[in-house]
Amino acid sequence: MLPSQSTKYKATSMFRYDVTGHFAYLPVLNIPCHVHQNIHNYFQGLCINLIRHLLSRIKYIYHGLLTINFDMFLLRLCRSLRPSTQCYRYATALAQEKNELNQAVTEAEKIVGYPTSFLNLRWILTDELANVALHLRKLIGINHPFLETARKLFFGNNMPAWGLIVLLVSKAYGLNVEFSEHDRDITAGVLHSQRALAEVTEMIRTSAMIHKNIANIAVDEKNNLLELSFGNKIALLSGDHLLSKSFHELACLRAPHLNELMSSALRDLAEAEFLGLHDSYDVPLPSKPIDTETIEIVDDFGTKPYHTSDILGNPVAEWTLRNILGGASLLGKSCQGSLMLAKHSEEVQHSGFILGKCIALAWQAKIEQEVFVPGSSGSFSLVSAPVMLHLKYNPTLYDKIEVGRHNALSIDYEEIRKDIQNGNALQDTQCLQQHFSIAALNVLYNLPKSDARVALENIIKTLL
Repeated sequence: MLPSQSTKYKATSMFRYDVTGHFAYLPVLNIPCHVHQNIHNYFQGLCINLIRHLLSRIKYIYHGLLTINFDMFLLRLCRSLRPSTQCYRYATALAQEKNELNQAVTEAEKIVGYPTSFLNLRWILTDELANVALHLRKLIGINHPFLETARKLFFGNNMPAWGLIVLLVSKAYGLNVEFSEHDRDITAGVLHSQRALAEVTEMIRTSAMIHKNIANIAVDEKNNLLELSFGNKIALLSGDHLLSKSFHELACLRAPHLNELMSSALRDLAEAEFLGLHDSYDVPLPSKPIDTETIEIVDDFGTKPYHTSDILGNPVAEWTLRNILGGASLLGKSCQGSLMLAKHSEEVQHSGFILGKCIALAWQAKIEQEVFVPGSSGSFSLVSAPVMLHLKYNPTLYDKIEVGRHNALSIDYEEIRKDIQNGNALQDTQCLQQHFSIAALNVLYNLPKSDARVALENIIKTLL
C-alpha cells in the first residue's frame, strides 16, 4: 500500500533536541553501546599489560636509573589514547553508510540497464582528451590538483554519478504522453533525449570539477612555475572542451527552454565561485556570522538568479545557498529538464527540481563530514557544513578563521578540527543531511511505486 500524499517522514529515530537547543545524537549502530565499551576495555587492558611488561623489563635492565612512576605513567597514557566514544560511533556509521550506498548504486544501475560509468565513456574516449591524458604525466611530481580530478574521473569516487539520478528520476516519473519507439531507449526505459541530458549533466559536473582545480601559484612554488602553469592550461582547456561538447549536445535536442534552463545552471556554478569572502589565493571563507535565525531560500524554478544579499552572514543559509549554486542547482534543473522532455506539467517539473536539489544537498552534507573523522588531518573547506554549523552556535570561532583573511594557510586547522569534534556541529550536520534526505523522500513518495522509485529510495535512505 502506497503512502498518501500527506505522509511525511519523521526525523526522530536518530536525533532529538536537547535542552540547550542543539541536536543530541542517538546511536544508530546495530551493536549496543555497552558492547563497544566492553571491546574497548578489553583491548585497552591488553595494551596496558603489554606496556607494563615492556617497562618492567626496561626497569630491570636499568635498575636504579629509572625513577618513573609507572602506574601514573600508564594512567596518563591510557587517558591520552582513549578515543572519543562519540567519534568512534560516528566514524563507524560513515563506513556503514558508504557500503550501503555502494550496494544501492549497484542495484540502481541494473534498473537503468548499464553501469552509469559508461555515461561519460563516449565523451572521454575522444582524440582531444586522449591528448590530454598524454600530457598528464608531465604533472606527476609537482602535485597539481588536476591529477586528483583525473584519478576520480577514471577510477570513480565515493558518490554515484549524477547521470544515474537523472535517469532514475526520468524512469520513476514516466512519460506524460505517448512517444514513438524511435524516441525511446528500450534498454534504460527512458527517452533518448533524457539519456543525452543525463550525459550532459555528468559532463557539466565534471568540467566544473576540473575548473575548480586550477592552482593558484604560491610564492614558495615559483620553482615549478612553468609546470604549474602548464597544468592550469590543461585543466582550463579540458573543462572548456567538455562544456562546449555538453551544450552542443543540448542544442541537438532542439529544446530551447531546456537550453535556457541548463545555461542558468552553468551560471549558478560560476556564481558560486564568487560568493562571499576569499583569501588572496581564492580560498573561500565564511562571512562573519551576524544572524543565526533560520532564513528560507525560495526556489524560483526558472532561470532567475538567487538573491544573495540577505543570506551572507547567516551560517546555515549561506552554506545552503553556496551549495545550491555550486551543484545542487545543476542536478535539480537536470531532473526538471528531464521531466520537461517527457512533457510533464510545470508542477511536476518543479517537484523534480526539489528532488534533485535535496539529494545533492544531502550528499554534500555527508561528504563534508568525512574530513572530521578521528585520525583525519590536513586542511579542509572553511565553508563546509560542520564549520558553518559550529559558527552558528559558537561565533567566536570566526576569530580563528579571520587570521587567514589574506592566506588561509595561516589558520590552525587542527585546532578548529578539534573544536568541531568536541562540539555539536557534526551531529547538527548529520541532522541537516537527514533533513534534506527526508525532503527528497517526501517528494518521491508522491509517485507510484516502481523499480526506479525503490532504487531512488534505497539511495536516499543511506543518507538517513
